Amino acid sequence: MATKMQKITPFLWFDDKAEEAMNFYVSIFQNSKRGRISRYGEAGPGPKGTVMVATFQLEGQDFIALNGSPHFKFTEAISLVVNCETQDELDAFWEKLSEGGSKGQCGWLKDKYGLSWQIVPAVLGELMSDPDPEKSKRVMTAMLKMTKMDIKGLQQAYDQR
Repeated sequence: MATKMQKITPFLWFDDKAEEAMNFYVSIFQNSKRGRISRYGEAGPGPKGTVMVATFQLEGQDFIALNGSPHFKFTEAISLVVNCETQDELDAFWEKLSEGGSKGQCGWLKDKYGLSWQIVPAVLGELMSDPDPEKSKRVMTAMLKMTKMDIKGLQQAYDQR
């Protein structure tokens, strides 16, 4: 991990699975690595020797994971967006991150820890922001019918005449 922290770092609160989640995420993303692990000591509040905080990087982005307790849960109000260049890449992230979790609409999923992700084609922003409102409307209509995003289907909706 870099000695200088990035200005804004996502901080993820887990009951007691911070290290497990870190290892899971690092195994999925190629440009990723484990960082430092801090453990609870005599003063607690967690059991002595258990992981308190784990740091890691996913695709060069720093994250911090805390074993805080069951007081707080993840919600869809915060999600991590994964921009994918190809359908194969999108399919792989979709399957790996949703394993043990749940699949939602429009590329959203929850992983087995309850963290929300959006697995989207990198081209989506371009397709959705076309100056022709009919094109962007067709893309939106197609997307709303999808669970996992389908790049070809979105492009076909965009290209319709």
